[in-house]
Amino acid sequence: MVQGASSRTSKQVAMKILYLHQYFCPPAGTTGTRSYEMARRWAAAGHEVSIVTSDALMPQESRGGYWEDEGFHVIKLSVPYGNRFNFWRRVWAFVQFAVLSSLVCLRVSKQDVVFATSTPLTIIIPGIVAKLRHRCPLVFEVRDLWPELPIAIGALNSPILKGLARGLELLAYRSSSAVVALSPGMADGVAQRGVPRDRITVVPNSCDIEMFQNDRGQSQKFLEQHPHLRGGPLITYLGAIGPINGLDYFVEMAAAAREVAPEMRFLLVGQGKAQGAVIEKAEKRGVLGANFWHLAKVPKTEAVGIFQASTLTCSLFIDLPEMRNNSANKFFDGLATGRPVAINYLGWHADLLKESGAGLLLPPGDPETGARLLAEFVVDAQRVERCGQAASKLAAERFPRDRLAREALDVILGAVGRSSRASSPTA
Repeated sequence: MVQGASSRTSKQVAMKILYLHQYFCPPAGTTGTRSYEMARRWAAAGHEVSIVTSDALMPQESRGGYWEDEGFHVIKLSVPYGNRFNFWRRVWAFVQFAVLSSLVCLRVSKQDVVFATSTPLTIIIPGIVAKLRHRCPLVFEVRDLWPELPIAIGALNSPILKGLARGLELLAYRSSSAVVALSPGMADGVAQRGVPRDRITVVPNSCDIEMFQNDRGQSQKFLEQHPHLRGGPLITYLGAIGPINGLDYFVEMAAAAREVAPEMRFLLVGQGKAQGAVIEKAEKRGVLGANFWHLAKVPKTEAVGIFQASTLTCSLFIDLPEMRNNSANKFFDGLATGRPVAINYLGWHADLLKESGAGLLLPPGDPETGARLLAEFVVDAQRVERCGQAASKLAAERFPRDRLAREALDVILGAVGRSSRASSPTA
């Protein structure tokens, strides 16, 4: 699973780690918590972690100024951002954060290493500023292959902007002592840009098993609050509702299910740019409020109850080759809960489900067949149980958060060690 990992362990001299992530969020927020989970584990290992971020995706109670939690330090900048922003409004948010965070990097005390995580790709600008200011190594984490993905979906179509983005990508790789990729396919993409394999390590998204499995009573609480979701198999999708997610597929499965399995219930949880269009389609197809419901996005702590109440949970995307390398949180949260996961795309997630038996592969572009496969699946209680057990096993053996956080920390410490040896007079 992990390529190019350092043989060094995390039991070393305490380091000052400057962690750059524009969209950091704690569990009380409503987006991915990878940076939070990594930072608190690195701090627990004895390292001094400072995160520079924006407050755009922070829960309201966590906004403003400096913030301490779980032993690490967060510096938040006020840079608005939203899924409904148009292209140029998003670009402005990226540029604004790059400038403001660069100024912060110039002011903070001496750091031993910089860890910059995308997206957006512009995070490399403060990363390089911090690297030069503190004369320390830079580790770059690739969460999505940019600019390949925005080019593929048509979000980046200007030749000038494409050229600038390609140049920024190459600058990111050439300025980094090591690269962390969130999937094997992302690692391949980085290698194709000329980065040596021994500088690339795969550390995928992870499973917070204790959070999702310890308190099983949360499912009952959720169903008591939403009694209309009782009485039949519950199929859920929790995540962004953007054009790239292709959630018309989810609506069309609900419509087809009314004929083949009317007892199935479909729950969409989330927000995003395509939300209005998806809800409008559900209304036109006659499923909204019948066997299809929508809830606004919820904090991860509340999402636990929804995952636990699910018979099966979905990770969905449009049929795009560039999306097959994704490392979506919803996929790993389903595994962490011990619930079967259904996906409608090819790639490494599909390979994992085939190998482990932890879920169901739905045909891309064919939601009617997808609904039939779901109907056949949920009526087989033994199969559902077997897949759930396989999901738990896959989560525990391949994607435990503690182990993967240590592997990412080993990459960081390895970069520091190499930098120290290179600068030593006797090296």
